[in-house]
Amino acid sequence: MCDNILSMANETKNIDENDRNILKQLQRDSSLSLENLAAKLSLSTNACWRRIKRMEADGIIARRVAIVDPEAVGLGMTVFVAVRTGDHSDAWLKKFADAASSIEEVVEFYRMAGEVDYLLKLLVRDVADYDRVYKKLIKAVPLSDVSASFAMERIKYETAVPV
Repeated sequence: MCDNILSMANETKNIDENDRNILKQLQRDSSLSLENLAAKLSLSTNACWRRIKRMEADGIIARRVAIVDPEAVGLGMTVFVAVRTGDHSDAWLKKFADAASSIEEVVEFYRMAGEVDYLLKLLVRDVADYDRVYKKLIKAVPLSDVSASFAMERIKYETAVPV
């Protein structure tokens, strides 16, 4: 899993201005019909379709999703969890990555450089819900330190990648 992410990050994808414009539009609204998208960009429908299919095949477009408002589904608390460990072995990382990835409240998960080894972003109902997830996490593997920061307000949230 980690090797695939690293190899994909190291590859440079060749995209031109038309591709960038397609990506910008799809990131704003992926429900646009192919005809409407092509018209907005002054491309033929076939050319637009071929470009989208190529970007999907190349992994530039990873998937198309609906973005759900967490508060609307009862997940009003965002928690950032900083994890430090004394064990940096591949076996430990695999076990920790499997455990953290299996917890649906963990919506983002990063290996970090610096004082913190891993950073997780969780969406939970409340502090009691966070505590339930925390107990799952510390049960999975030995950790040196776990520190949680609770977001007070979301000031900027963007899913679009600047292309």
